[in-house]
Amino acid sequence: MDRKDFITLSSLGFLGLYSCGISNLNMNKKSLAIQLYTVRDAIAKNLEKTFEKLAELGFTELEIYGYNGSFFGKTRNEFQSVLKNVGLKVISSHHTTGILHNDEGTLLKNWEKSVEDLHFIGSKYMVCSYLFPEERTIENYQKLPELFNKSGEITKKAEIQFAYHNHDFEFEKFDDSKNIYDFILENTSSDLIKMELDLYWISKAGLDPLVYFEKYPKRFPLWHVKDMKAGTKDFAEIGNGTIDFKRIFEAREKAGLNYWFLEQDSSDKDIFDSIRISRKYILEHSYFR
Repeated sequence: MDRKDFITLSSLGFLGLYSCGISNLNMNKKSLAIQLYTVRDAIAKNLEKTFEKLAELGFTELEIYGYNGSFFGKTRNEFQSVLKNVGLKVISSHHTTGILHNDEGTLLKNWEKSVEDLHFIGSKYMVCSYLFPEERTIENYQKLPELFNKSGEITKKAEIQFAYHNHDFEFEKFDDSKNIYDFILENTSSDLIKMELDLYWISKAGLDPLVYFEKYPKRFPLWHVKDMKAGTKDFAEIGNGTIDFKRIFEAREKAGLNYWFLEQDSSDKDIFDSIRISRKYILEHSYFR
């Protein structure tokens, strides 16, 4: 806006409206969020410097992993201070079941304490992130609905939503009629249990996310967004692979999407170079916002 236009708008009383419009435009931009597993090696070396790097790249929201009664070896107060110092906030946290690995931070060991600590740092979601290979038995699958419902009841009291994160094994047949993923969806409370849909893993399994959005609307408030290389099906930077993100994001309302996280499990580049490539693609394509 040049000086002449500025004076004209001011005299007509439009400047406040103009400023409000710019403010709203900025507010409508999607906050960049990342699953910290992407930068686990950097975190192991220096948590604070890793967070500073992410903040410099424009990330403001995190999904964390590894809570075991502490946050990367820090108390909840210490961790909260680290977050505030760099302007980051935790949206979600990953946890395992504890069925065979009954450690702190799992669903089956002191879950109430985990919920209390995640509530303290402001997390909105707590997610069962993974079933270890040795946990993947019919007997254990049959336990999941009850375990998830009970876990979700506890998180709900703290105004935290419980969810389950998939890989590709969940799309294997559980019995003659359905796979493990459908078994979980059909036998858990649609209110207590939501899904964090990993777009890479469902695509690698050869299934269409939109089919699930139609079948189970509003059950998918969280997504992991990462791409898949043609041929090898290895992890790729967003935009460097085969997944049609535009088509998927156009169905976000049906899915019930609230938050999504950039994630890349591994890379053939420096991981921060991969993050920059994905970030550039995200910022250039409006359907991510």
